[in-house]
Amino acid sequence: MNELSIEIPSEFPIMEHFYTLQGEGFHAGRSAYFVRLGGCDVGCVWCDVKESWDATQHNSMSVDKIVNEIKKSKTDFVVITGGEPAMYNLTSLVDILHENNFEVAIETSGCYSLQGAIDWYCFSPKKFKKPVDEAYQKANELKVVIFHPSDLQWAEEHSLKVNTNCKLYLQPEWSKSETLLPLIIEYVKQNPKWKLSLQTHKYLNIP
Repeated sequence: MNELSIEIPSEFPIMEHFYTLQGEGFHAGRSAYFVRLGGCDVGCVWCDVKESWDATQHNSMSVDKIVNEIKKSKTDFVVITGGEPAMYNLTSLVDILHENNFEVAIETSGCYSLQGAIDWYCFSPKKFKKPVDEAYQKANELKVVIFHPSDLQWAEEHSLKVNTNCKLYLQPEWSKSETLLPLIIEYVKQNPKWKLSLQTHKYLNIP
């Protein structure tokens, strides 16, 4: 267990926070306030926010200040992302968000045990660090990023482990979308338990 998870922090390293639309997965198109925490030790080679990895490069914000910023928006939905947000004990942040009637989602690689009463668990496993078993049990949504055609079989292996209510999504890695999208579309047609997830925020040129 990462040492950052031992205590319940009153502040977090924040790379960025912003109000936008959720671009991916089950909640795509929904207004959402994103809180991107700094810090990640998974190390995906294709990560598009590598600047989030080093937590020491980002200023800390108190839980109260974060929530006050979120309350300025019109949404009732908050997405905690990273980096790898489950590195931290999120109890203090999630509890006060719930007190203010926000639904809270997390986007995680599942490499750490979750600490915090998250409402929606988006599990996006990575090859670079093995997920913990609880990720498969908690997952509301399995979202597998496809970087190479062989990743489709890897996605299937994970789909066999998640709970029966988990939604299944395949998402092309952005830089390879042009070549992988036709393959994924055909795969979903042949395997309709899966749905296609697109990074619609990048098509729309919004955060």
